[in-house]
Amino acid sequence: MAFPSLPAHARPMHIAPQGAAAVPDSRGLNFFLSDPWGPALLRHHLPPALYAHLVPHLVALGALVGAELDDEAAAADANPPVLLHRTRRGEDIQRIAYHPAYLAMARRAFADYGMAAMNHRAGVLGWPEPLPPIAKYAFVYLFTQSEFGLMCPVSMTDSLARTLRRFGSPELIARYLPALTSTDMDALLQGGMFMTEQGAGSDIANTAVLAEPAPDGTWRLFGDKWFCSNPDCGLALVLARRLEPDGQGGLAPVPAMRGVSLFLLPRDLPDGRRNAYRIVRLKEKLGSRSMASGEIRLEGATAWLVGDPEAGFRQMADMVNNSRLSNGVRAAGLMRRAVAEAVFVATRRIAFGRRLIEMPLMRRQLVKLILPAEQARSMMFAAAEQLRRADLGEETARRLLRIMTPLIKFRACRDARRVAGDAMEVRGGCGYIEEFPDARILRDAHLGSIWEGTSNIVALDVLRAAERERALDPLAAYVAALLGNDAEGYHAALARAVALTRAAMADPALARAAASALYHITTAALLRAEGRALPCPAREALAELVLRHRLCPRDPLAAQDDRALTDLVLARAAAA
Repeated sequence: MAFPSLPAHARPMHIAPQGAAAVPDSRGLNFFLSDPWGPALLRHHLPPALYAHLVPHLVALGALVGAELDDEAAAADANPPVLLHRTRRGEDIQRIAYHPAYLAMARRAFADYGMAAMNHRAGVLGWPEPLPPIAKYAFVYLFTQSEFGLMCPVSMTDSLARTLRRFGSPELIARYLPALTSTDMDALLQGGMFMTEQGAGSDIANTAVLAEPAPDGTWRLFGDKWFCSNPDCGLALVLARRLEPDGQGGLAPVPAMRGVSLFLLPRDLPDGRRNAYRIVRLKEKLGSRSMASGEIRLEGATAWLVGDPEAGFRQMADMVNNSRLSNGVRAAGLMRRAVAEAVFVATRRIAFGRRLIEMPLMRRQLVKLILPAEQARSMMFAAAEQLRRADLGEETARRLLRIMTPLIKFRACRDARRVAGDAMEVRGGCGYIEEFPDARILRDAHLGSIWEGTSNIVALDVLRAAERERALDPLAAYVAALLGNDAEGYHAALARAVALTRAAMADPALARAAASALYHITTAALLRAEGRALPCPAREALAELVLRHRLCPRDPLAAQDDRALTDLVLARAAAA
């Protein structure tokens, strides 16, 4: 309980507990039920029947996040996977040995909750048709609050299934889609994405791995891929440069981007033989330690061409963009867990006779954590809805999704690093200890800004979406419609953000500022609309804080009183 209107000498003093009782520990908390906005927002964004059906599953997962799943995540993080090159009989058969805790989490995600399958087929969690993207991301968002690393294989499996359905031949779809969307761990084929090379990270046109046509209509892949997450997956999409007849009886690489094609690479061939590639080594990473990432050497591996041979990266971009959206969702989930821990500690930790949440500076700091976390959640729901509409063929939704995806990838993933670090401070020294979740969250938070495109690359992609995909005007219209007619300050900020983006098209040095501006005005409009629809004054207060501190000009040295807004936000945040 806060006492914003009382002078310090009139506030009640709390007796501080001693020993272990003085250290707040969230173990046992249900992270779905204790979320001050989660159930209400999900009820707002889902059809009533579907919400009612999913709530028991989310409540069960929320309990796992606060107990067994958290324990499994900590154990898997402390015991990363190990690459084994030979069997005990001396056979050259590679495998990756995972800690039992990671395998238990994989079973929860792929089998118990069907998170990689729920958008692709009926029957997952007992629902009679494929679940919409909002439902999937609700589970990813909650699961990530304990385990980040495993969500990469889940996302890649889901994304590969989507890309295969869009561009694969009927034969490949019939052969592999059922296994990609299986909830039987023995039948499941997990997905992967092998793009990165030493000389071709974001510069895909520099791809050096070669694809040689084979007489049977397949292709043979040769070369090294430098960073491959989930390297022992059952199926991977691979970018490689085609070799074609040179007119002199030989083969030559097709130059530039048109020579880079998309291939489907199975770990095991249809006749049961292991394919001709090997894992050279596993990476030792700062975060996402539970999940394996490695280097792959392709030694004539058999693969199938997917789609248009001269549109390899454009087709792979479908999987990349889906993964980028997942990155943004996972960043939102990490921020939510970091904020939940900070608020839990602040409402229970007593210092100098007061709870931390009663102290003015702490109150201000908590709102600075809550704000970006809730911006990301609002953008997550909005992008998921546009994904649903785009898959139904709505062109405006396709354009909105095309620009919302790099926006959430750019801003939410960057915000997660700061939120995770500042939330750790609220717990103090205990936050730096590996037995609490803060350190793992902080390490994992640094990943989102790097994988599937670094911040500069993704900010430039916002400009590409705005210009080449003509997505800026639909986004501006979408935001204006959310705001309505009684939001003069917001509309002025929207006009300035659009103008900055147009300026950035001519001067790419402004790309990051433009991406941030578009993200902030979009999330401000979303927060405001959600606040009015729920209704929830605290969410409207968050929108006003975005406007004041992220969109409007102000003197950085001038005092600004946000206490009325802060009190609204913290009253809601601390009530759950």
